[in-house]
Amino acid sequence: MNMEKHIATATIAFIICLFTSCGRNGEKVRSDARGQAMSMSETYVDTMTLTMSPFKRQVVCNGRLKAVKKSDLMFPYQGITMELFVKEGQWVKKGDLIATLDKRERQRNLEKAEHDLFKADVDLTDKLIGLGFGEDRSEVPEELLKRAEVTSGYYDARFRAEEAQEALENCDLVAPFSGRVANIEAQAHQRNEKVCTLIDDSAFDVEFKVLEDELINIKKGQSVKISPFIDEESTFQGTVAAINPQVDEKGLVKITATLAGGFQSLIDGMNVRVVAEEHLGKMYVVPKDAVVERDGYHVIFRYRAGHAVWTYVDVAHSNINSFAITGCKRKETTIEEGDIVITSGNLNLADGTEVKPR
Repeated sequence: MNMEKHIATATIAFIICLFTSCGRNGEKVRSDARGQAMSMSETYVDTMTLTMSPFKRQVVCNGRLKAVKKSDLMFPYQGITMELFVKEGQWVKKGDLIATLDKRERQRNLEKAEHDLFKADVDLTDKLIGLGFGEDRSEVPEELLKRAEVTSGYYDARFRAEEAQEALENCDLVAPFSGRVANIEAQAHQRNEKVCTLIDDSAFDVEFKVLEDELINIKKGQSVKISPFIDEESTFQGTVAAINPQVDEKGLVKITATLAGGFQSLIDGMNVRVVAEEHLGKMYVVPKDAVVERDGYHVIFRYRAGHAVWTYVDVAHSNINSFAITGCKRKETTIEEGDIVITSGNLNLADGTEVKPR
């Protein structure tokens, strides 16, 4: 009987300890959860101190590179292309041989023309002797010599010989300027209209178009930055060289800028991004993420005593990354140098939200 009492007492004690332990553990879990919730409710933000700094207004658009010299090369006369001496991508100097035509027919034409010229020269000499002059034509008056050349057929024969000589020389197609060979279309032993394209890629222009209402921000001599789409980290400097005085049917105006140099990686026709910049002096400049729209107004949040303070502003100018801001005229608000502006998480903020700078 005593043994049963001891067992019952031990069982009750075990149950009491078990419930006591569970209560303590549950309290610890609830305490940790409250701590995590409090930690998650804290809003951390990035800030900056508002100061006057230089601002560049930017017009951003797409453009295309254009080599300053580019020509489609072809023979002046039709014929069979005998041989090509270049390959695509090859650099050639001015005067280098590109291709040749079959010369046999033009060689025969030249020989015939030279024979006709010789006969006409003999006839001219006979005519001058008949007029009482010797073989020294320098003694013949100029006007008389001209009439004798025409009537003897010498003038026409000399012209045909010169033409035949030029036709033979034009069977050799040479580079009119130094550059790189592209777009070879000709094939040996065939009639070909175009042989290839020659591109002088030692210098480039870039052509781009802007909206007519942006034209006020573009001026001749203005600097631009050019970045290829395939490598936007590479930036090249250029200068606006020409503004086309016409708006096209899409409301765009064509601008041409000249690149300054150092562009070995660029090729003709490459698509690029063009940024035209204009220095506007010093202004209050903030990142674009610092400005949000609320109720149709632009708003920034200033940091004061652990809180976000709602402040209306006007955006005076913008570029790719930044806004130049002032106080809001309609709301009669002001901003001052030294204000601490919140630059991150603004979409989730309200006036008076407790925040902590990172």
